[in-house]
Amino acid sequence: MSLSEIEVVTGTEADMYTKDGENYFVVDAHVALWDARPENQLNIHGKQFIDCFYDYHRNLSPEPEVWPYEEFLYYGGQRLMKDLFVDGYVDHAIFQPAYLGAFYGNGFGQTEEAFALAEEHPEKLTYNHCFDPRFEQKGLDRLRRDAERFRLKGVKLYTAEWQGDSRGYKLSDPWAYRYLEACQELGIKNIHVHKGPTIRPLDRDAFDVADVDAAATDFTDLNFVVEHCGLPRLEDFCWIATQEPNVYAGLAVAVPFIHTRPRYWAQIISELLYWLDEDRILFGSDYALWTPRWLIERFVDFQIPEDMQGEFQPLTVEQKKKILGLNAAALYDIPVPAAAATTTTTAGTPSAAGPAGAASVATQPTEA
Repeated sequence: MSLSEIEVVTGTEADMYTKDGENYFVVDAHVALWDARPENQLNIHGKQFIDCFYDYHRNLSPEPEVWPYEEFLYYGGQRLMKDLFVDGYVDHAIFQPAYLGAFYGNGFGQTEEAFALAEEHPEKLTYNHCFDPRFEQKGLDRLRRDAERFRLKGVKLYTAEWQGDSRGYKLSDPWAYRYLEACQELGIKNIHVHKGPTIRPLDRDAFDVADVDAAATDFTDLNFVVEHCGLPRLEDFCWIATQEPNVYAGLAVAVPFIHTRPRYWAQIISELLYWLDEDRILFGSDYALWTPRWLIERFVDFQIPEDMQGEFQPLTVEQKKKILGLNAAALYDIPVPAAAATTTTTAGTPSAAGPAGAASVATQPTEA
């Protein structure tokens, strides 16, 4: 990614996260505003889902960052704004809602409340919406209305969501392709897809990353952001992403392992940098599963353990800046302060060129 791909502005450096003389412009590319209170739960599955969420939250968070269960069920827009933008170092955040209408009467992600916040704070928030191709033509008509109302630049898809007797769909399904064709037509370029750890009671295999391959091949002018980078199928994801230049890795859920399993996290981020490149990895806190402040602090301070550096390269400040915000800013046309677009230190060395460089090599002519 070059500076020509981001809009650089001046005079907005004051509130950025700064460490060791470096300014970091942070785009939290995966946040949510949900309501999982009992009165919104339609059935036992609504409780199962939020309880599983809470287990992820308390098991991967530092003890001081663990919320009381009742607060976790619903926290509201005012707390979101404080946690992200007052306490959390975030400069811009992107809503990635999951509807889950089979489990929650008014949906899990709160569309109206989240969109109202984005309208009130357009310099801080971008609202992405969701769709489900199993609603066929009715849903396709709704997508067109939603694109106009929400001025959508991106959508969030949940392929394991239940609908009627169906317990998931694939991006390669015929109706899914019709929706992706509509996204092309409507200018919705960023397709965020949950392809990561399952959440009770959803089916693990319905989150399999394999269907991203065909969709990315057939819709080359769309960006497919694979949220949670395919975990637990990281290797499958990497082999797809290395051949499909429009496939990106979303780090939500992966980053918190920096606390509980730092070597596992080191392997995740190193594999991503080897197979993809530093321009196709996006930071996300997955708020309110985790709050961004401690994740950002830990990520900026993190370095690949020395005993792993024979195979993996150290992380550089430039790489961290791109992952924390510059990459997402380029996808969403978010202005970036000039002070964050440059790097003054040279700690670390660039990651070794791996299969991520294969695309440029493949374009070179060869002699017969």
